[in-house]
Amino acid sequence: MSNKNFGLHTEADEAATYFESNIKGKTVLITGCSLGGLGFEAARVVSKHHAGLVILAGRKQESLDDAVQKIKEETPSANLRTLLLDLASLKSARHAAAEVNAYPEAIDVLINNAGIMASPYYTTEDGFESQFGTNHLGPFLFTNLILPKIFASKTGAPRIVNVSSVGHILSAIRYDDPCFENGKTYNKWLAYGQSKTANVLFARGLSNRYNSKGLTAFSLHPGVIRTNLSRNVKREEFSEPMKDTDGIPIDFSSEYHKTIPEGTATHIVAAFDPSIASQTASYLADCQLAMDRVKPYAKDDAEAEKLWALSEKLVGQTFQ
Repeated sequence: MSNKNFGLHTEADEAATYFESNIKGKTVLITGCSLGGLGFEAARVVSKHHAGLVILAGRKQESLDDAVQKIKEETPSANLRTLLLDLASLKSARHAAAEVNAYPEAIDVLINNAGIMASPYYTTEDGFESQFGTNHLGPFLFTNLILPKIFASKTGAPRIVNVSSVGHILSAIRYDDPCFENGKTYNKWLAYGQSKTANVLFARGLSNRYNSKGLTAFSLHPGVIRTNLSRNVKREEFSEPMKDTDGIPIDFSSEYHKTIPEGTATHIVAAFDPSIASQTASYLADCQLAMDRVKPYAKDDAEAEKLWALSEKLVGQTFQ
């Protein structure tokens, strides 16, 4: 089967079988790896298909230990390591990055998978609106801090994947008020949309800066999937009409609900398909390049630069 035939119903294991030679021996770091989620499924299948080392990052050691045990049951030879990382904390992101930078191994593939969705208003420990802080600013800082380890990849072609969403169509970046007047004007779906637009633009920013060093970066929409991610969302909310940034009604209720294996297949394609390297900065959906599904503000180089500058200001560090 050609990967041109991959689509809505392709499962992660099927994609990993196809790209096994591209997975074999690589060191892969995946954030958000608790059982029942897409990050765990990605870790499971790349371990099964002979990754050299899989680093499972997450907030709770107990959850990571459970994930490791489950993977080992299926693939006893899997080389696994855990990393405590709370993306709602810049201190935690810095601490985890320092740990990664002390590893003997380089990082070949980073999958920024962890995230939250449509949560009630609260702020991170650094005072950021939770979705922008957790889904973008934490990963922005962590990724930039471990770039030396990524550039050290012996493959010469390291890759970063940001898990975004079709939800990016709900909001552009609110440069003047990313935190919704400290919650006064908070809308959980606009906040989610803004954070998912940031994921797309961050991949573009990374690609624009570092493609000359061999780095490729992608973003993706995994599909509409019932996971722990949607714990703050009632099923009927998906059937309520929403509007995108152009005021066009969106009907998510008609979207096919993917299984976890189907929802993780695009992660595998984005992370390991060598044929898309020349299309760095692209967005994927249903295992294929899907730039036609991206709002203009999310594929604009000037927007990517503007977000990079805002992000540096908010995390209090510049990255050359």
